[in-house]
Amino acid sequence: MNKNTFETVKLTKGEMHIYDFGAVKLHAYKTNDFIDDEVFILEKNGKAVLIESPCFFDNNEALTAYLTDMEVGGMLIAYHGAGATFLPEVPKYATQNAKEYSENGGGKALIQNFTNAFGKTFDNTVHQITNILDNGKITIGGIDFVIQQTADAFDIEIPEINAVYTHMLGHNCHSIVAGAGHADAMIAELQSYIDKGYALILTSHYTPEDLKDAETKIAYLESLKAIAADCKTAEEFKNKVSAQYLQYSGQNYLDMTAGFFFA
Repeated sequence: MNKNTFETVKLTKGEMHIYDFGAVKLHAYKTNDFIDDEVFILEKNGKAVLIESPCFFDNNEALTAYLTDMEVGGMLIAYHGAGATFLPEVPKYATQNAKEYSENGGGKALIQNFTNAFGKTFDNTVHQITNILDNGKITIGGIDFVIQQTADAFDIEIPEINAVYTHMLGHNCHSIVAGAGHADAMIAELQSYIDKGYALILTSHYTPEDLKDAETKIAYLESLKAIAADCKTAEEFKNKVSAQYLQYSGQNYLDMTAGFFFA
């Protein structure tokens, strides 16, 4: 599946990119919110399963209207626990650590930060998890998913469309990299995607990407490590990375990465 082969439908807020895999359709919701969220809908035989939730009230309204003709069988809540006024009666699935991340951990802190930043436009209510997931296969709405727990939450393999969902990739965007060891772990994960030959990589803050994008990200991460090894301060590191990747977005992520490399 070519990542650029999709139908576009405009919503009252944001737009939907629809990928047709035959028996299954992937609806990728580009929210155009303040933090560039993406929400994914897998549709099969009129039933839908969502991966993540929007977290701004105008997006909640737009996506609810879009889903009118689909029966939503469940929602997988991994890294984005906010937005609980959206489809409150739908079953919510998460691993135990993802539940704790949103309710008490780093996810809770992010929700508070976003509330402070965006005020009443941000839906800071937290989804109540109804179904705890373990690693391995689960079928929801007639679609098989393979759950893989991560440090904070979980990633999701979708075999029927040969895709994987993870929190972040962003081939032309800086990422939060918590030092050289974390960079190596990210490289290993991306290499596993390449080895498995996924058609699409879905992430929370970017339109669907492919394996060439994974290769681009690996090269970026290797470059970060090399630049860090040659620098003495966070400021020097940021300047050199910015100069090498002039077109990259996510300067705030680079600031955080510099803080980790030069704590």
